[in-house]
Amino acid sequence: MAKDRKASDVAEDAILTVALVDPDNERRGAAFSALSGREEVKVTEFASYPPKLDNLPEMLAQAYDVVMIDIDTDQEFAFDLAENLSANGRTYVMAYSAKAEMKLAVHLMRAGVREFFTLPFEATEISNALERALANRKAQRHSGKAQGKLFTFLGTKGGCGVTTLASNFAIALAEESEGKTLLIDLGLPLGDVATNLGIKTEYSVASALQYPDRLDASMLASLVAEHSTTGLGVLAAPTEFTEAEPTEDSVNKLLAVARQNYEFVVVDVGSRLDLISSDLFERSAIIFLVAQVGITELLNANRMVNKFFFTRDQTLQIVLNRFKSSDLLFDEKTITDALTRPAQWKIPDDYAAARRTRTTATPMVLVDSAIARSIRQMAKSAAGLVPQRNGKKGFLGFLR
Repeated sequence: MAKDRKASDVAEDAILTVALVDPDNERRGAAFSALSGREEVKVTEFASYPPKLDNLPEMLAQAYDVVMIDIDTDQEFAFDLAENLSANGRTYVMAYSAKAEMKLAVHLMRAGVREFFTLPFEATEISNALERALANRKAQRHSGKAQGKLFTFLGTKGGCGVTTLASNFAIALAEESEGKTLLIDLGLPLGDVATNLGIKTEYSVASALQYPDRLDASMLASLVAEHSTTGLGVLAAPTEFTEAEPTEDSVNKLLAVARQNYEFVVVDVGSRLDLISSDLFERSAIIFLVAQVGITELLNANRMVNKFFFTRDQTLQIVLNRFKSSDLLFDEKTITDALTRPAQWKIPDDYAAARRTRTTATPMVLVDSAIARSIRQMAKSAAGLVPQRNGKKGFLGFLR
């Protein structure tokens, strides 16, 4: 149950909206008192955690500029909520605890929390944090629109099906969401996204990477080819060998321009890890880590998760490709232990659908099959279109 404590009479476009989530009445009261010292701040109090996450983070992000979360009541859930909120790249997340622990603060910052406070609240710290949140809100409004969502497909080894999954996921995402979608092939020097989709391209990602200083919306549009059936934008790999090598700066510039102009950006990076420090793997990106159930793939997945993605929760989604339960070398528990967590997606081994794709150059997701249905489910989930079991798309009652 939520209730508003309204700020003084301030112009609506100057108000900073804050959701305060804390089941503890005393702590929540202290947090409200600390936040309410500024007349441009409007606080809505939530006296309980929601029963589950589902689409709640996205709904909170749409309704509030800032979400401030109590960590102590249910630390695990609070971390999940903070990470999911931070993943959208728009919400300014704050958190507080009675425990002044460096380890806790580091964990929260890795989850994407922008400000962390310990009780009792210091008025100056809260005021300075609200100033930063206001500046962040103004910068976002000045830019005119939120960044597009980023989905990065990474393989645990070559040949595990990253390009096929990324290409078909992008097609399904464009169709299911009806949102403007771009697929970028960074599987250099031999990326074959265009081949997978059966399209010919005149230009490639090489130009964007070679001339990042010149890259803007107009130049990007001139390099992108369009899939004739779905309207998916494709920034393909070059058809010839090129000396263009993606650098962190050139990739970051490409992603910035792409996300300013597309609602969804899907990137095939193959199995390369040289760009792990780039914005391809920032906190707001959804990482699809693609593996098969084999000794090498599971070992690589384990090493990659522990080295690069251990602090991620919902923003890391493991995909087991060509999955056939009857042929498994290991039981489900062994697989889960190797991956360090359950796989969110299992794409079935469907030889007939894969063969049809190779011989007709028709994306497999455009023809009904077990693979197509699985990939479309991934796309619907990514676009926030998967309904709850009760038929609702979220817990609207929690936002009353």
